[in-house]
Amino acid sequence: MIKFEYKKPRKNSGDFRTPVIFYEYVPNDGPEPGEKKRKVLYECMADIDRVWMKDLEQAKANGTIEDLTVTIRDPLSTYRPTNKHYIEIDDIDYRGKHYNVKSVQPDLTRRDFITIIAGLEK
Repeated sequence: MIKFEYKKPRKNSGDFRTPVIFYEYVPNDGPEPGEKKRKVLYECMADIDRVWMKDLEQAKANGTIEDLTVTIRDPLSTYRPTNKHYIEIDDIDYRGKHYNVKSVQPDLTRRDFITIIAGLEK
C-alpha cells in the first residue's frame, strides 16, 4: 500500500507581491505608420523569477538580453496571454523595461497558475 504524504504547493498567495500589466501595441491613428504604446489588457499581482543560468545561455542564442519567469493566478476566461502581448512590471528595478511574452505554460493538472516566459529584446 502506498503511504500518503502531503506535498506543499509550489506557490501560495503570499508569493504574488509584484504588480504587472499586460498590454499590446495598437496602430497609430492617421496616415503615419507606426504604433502607439499600448492598450491595457489585464492587470494582476505576480511572482517574478529570474531564469536559470542554463536558460540564460538559450536566451542569448535566441537574441534576448534578459528573460524572466512570471507566474500569475489563472484568470480562466478573463484573459489569455499570447506572444503578441507585452508585460510591464511595476517595480523600481524593472521601470522602463517592456518584456515580450515568449511562451505561456498553463498547469493542466492544477488549474491554479499560469507560468509565462518573457524576454527583453535587444
